[in-house]
Amino acid sequence: MRSASAIRPHVFARDQIAAMDRETLVLGIETSCDETAAALVRRHPDGRGEIVSNIVRSQIEEHRAFGGVVPELAARAHVVHLDAIISRALEDARMDLSQVDAIAATAGPGLIGGVLVGLTTGKALAAASGKPLVAVNHLEGHALTARLTDGVKFPYLMLLVSGGHSQIVLVRGVGDYERWGSTIDDALGEAFDKAAKLLGLGYPGGPEVEKAAQKGEAKRFDLPRPLLREKRLDFSFSGLKTALRLAAESVAPVTDTDIADLCASFQAAVTDIVAVRSKQALERFAAEYPDSAPTYVVAGGGAANAAIGGALRDVAARTGTHLVVPPPALCTDNGAMIAWAGAERFALGLTDGFDVAARPRWPLDELGRGAA
Repeated sequence: MRSASAIRPHVFARDQIAAMDRETLVLGIETSCDETAAALVRRHPDGRGEIVSNIVRSQIEEHRAFGGVVPELAARAHVVHLDAIISRALEDARMDLSQVDAIAATAGPGLIGGVLVGLTTGKALAAASGKPLVAVNHLEGHALTARLTDGVKFPYLMLLVSGGHSQIVLVRGVGDYERWGSTIDDALGEAFDKAAKLLGLGYPGGPEVEKAAQKGEAKRFDLPRPLLREKRLDFSFSGLKTALRLAAESVAPVTDTDIADLCASFQAAVTDIVAVRSKQALERFAAEYPDSAPTYVVAGGGAANAAIGGALRDVAARTGTHLVVPPPALCTDNGAMIAWAGAERFALGLTDGFDVAARPRWPLDELGRGAA
């Protein structure tokens, strides 16, 4: 098989994606942030995917006291727990390493300490077992999950809204991505976490802000919708966060009612931004791919927000778009998405050498086409 580490970056036409003549089983390892995860995924000869086991250990409790992820603590927790997580994934599947066809591990982007733990473990398992190694881009794991869960066909649009990423990406094929929009400052998840911290709410911030917003009046505070007058598809949430702080200061000391109204107003602004950008992106997709039925895939933890989800369903209905949101457990970081991305690459004959490096930054569109 060809070495992916020797040829990256590379682009594959969508008609290159051909089923293998046999089914394959891939072990996936994910340690890019604060989830320690491993999974076994089977790829059938016709291209269908099947999750055999999927084990995720969250580190929320280790980081809660700090109001955010502490990279050193995250890496140490991966070291302590990863071996047991992998063993459990194999046990749940009632399999051993000898039955695995390839080993996939996140090689970036992410917190470099954690990425090193998972990638090094993947290399060690591959070396010990004689199995091929596939170094996976964490973002590609998110991008291809909908093919595992829903069998989505290329091309399609993806909205990635996770803790550290807010992007609109055209997915043409495995390894073939064009970024149409991205955040110029804070990602959506970061904005929610910072808003929660500013208002004295708990961690992680997204669920806490959403919970408070359910009791609030979204029209009480007139918060801005940055960049929406511009035609580009980029996001900006930093100014919105500043406006939230100024609004909170204007009614200080804040009451529980004030906090609920602030959260509702903040969430409404974010939802409007995401909805408008999504509509613009889908209109562009329709213009550039008039013969393709539009599919919009939403990935990342932000997909779990009910208000955002409702707004995206409305946009999809108005534009005649098939909206695909994988189950919540597969939108947040997990080993199954890494195993599946590995399986998709392995089906194309791509593997990596042990010299492949961990990368804290690794854009999907590293060829630079369409980058904002």
